[in-house]
Amino acid sequence: MKRIIAIAVALAFSGAALAQAPKAATPATPATSAKGEPAKATPATPAAPAKAADTKADEKKAAAAKKAADKKEAAAKKAADKKAAAEKKAADKKAKAEKAAADKKAKADKAAADKKAAADAKAAKKAEAKK
Repeated sequence: MKRIIAIAVALAFSGAALAQAPKAATPATPATSAKGEPAKATPATPAAPAKAADTKADEKKAAAAKKAADKKEAAAKKAADKKAAAEKKAADKKAKAEKAAADKKAKADKAAADKKAAADAKAAKKAEAKK
């Protein structure tokens, strides 16, 4: 947009300069307004500040893009951490349940072995008594 305006201004000034007839006989004096004060020339728009503004805008865009990328990366890391924590919790819960089941089976096996041993001992006493 700034570039279009700069081109339009340049064309307007160059067209006005070409339309004027050369006046070799009149001395070059500064233009004066109706009040008698010298007219102030409007400064031409320098090209360098426009480039500086573009650079500044580009830096701003780059900073915004970096900030957005950092935010996205942080969100992804947070989601991965949350997923890892959930998986660890599920694994711990499963391990605890397996250990409880193994302990319960071991206890039942021991009780059965003790009961069989007691029954065997009782049968052996009975057999001894019959002899």
